[in-house]
Amino acid sequence: MIREITIGQYYPADSVLHKLDPRVKLAATLIFIISLFVFRSPEAYMAATVFLGAVIYISKVPLKFMMRGLKSIILLLMITVVFNLFLTPGTAVIRIWRLQITKEGIVTAVSMAVRLIYLIVGASVMTLTTTPNDLTDGLEKALTPLKKIRVPVHEISMMMSIALRFIPILLEETDKIMKAQMARGADFETGGLIKKAKSMIPLLVPLFISAFRRANDLAMAMEARGYHGGEGRTKMKPLVYKKRDYTAYLCLLAYLILMFLVNRLHLVTGLLGI
Repeated sequence: MIREITIGQYYPADSVLHKLDPRVKLAATLIFIISLFVFRSPEAYMAATVFLGAVIYISKVPLKFMMRGLKSIILLLMITVVFNLFLTPGTAVIRIWRLQITKEGIVTAVSMAVRLIYLIVGASVMTLTTTPNDLTDGLEKALTPLKKIRVPVHEISMMMSIALRFIPILLEETDKIMKAQMARGADFETGGLIKKAKSMIPLLVPLFISAFRRANDLAMAMEARGYHGGEGRTKMKPLVYKKRDYTAYLCLLAYLILMFLVNRLHLVTGLLGI
């Protein structure tokens, strides 16, 4: 389960998506996630499915590898679906003792499940096709206007980049600790949900110690090399928009227009009772 998390990992491949400016991918990810919560019609979800499928195909990242990241949210997904099924008021479809599953609950549960899955996959596409360094540079460049109001843009970008870089490292460290404890007789597989959760507690202490040690080593290395933030620093590979980046922005604009149109069509047909 630990190795199944794909957010924060980078998958090298020779694709157009890998070559895009990181600012384009950041904007596309943000707009895609926002569109999932703004446009809620079935037609809009179909359009989002086509868009996400096309992006995954262009990225040349194996679909099987990308879908692995969903295994880590199965529990959260199940809790979300169950709560929406049984706690959403409306027209009852199935009654189980004092609980009931409503028509509106089914629609809400499916909608929330689709949003959560697409959110994870969309974020994974960005991290799988963008190196941490490019992600840092793109985020810093995109937030540059905030420098005028004294926002520490470089420091924020650096922290987010380090956090993303540490995700796969800490997951690998957790896997090593689990295997070491299993070799000494620890059991992480059997028992119910509560027992499995309790069995994870002995992992926390060595994991936190390892995380603090790595953070301290990183801070000492940066200090030893005279790192002092982004003020006055130059870039070895400055970000410059190319023709493919503008084409990607046009595709993103076309996606937004399509989502708006299909959502408006759904509203109109609903009002007319078609």
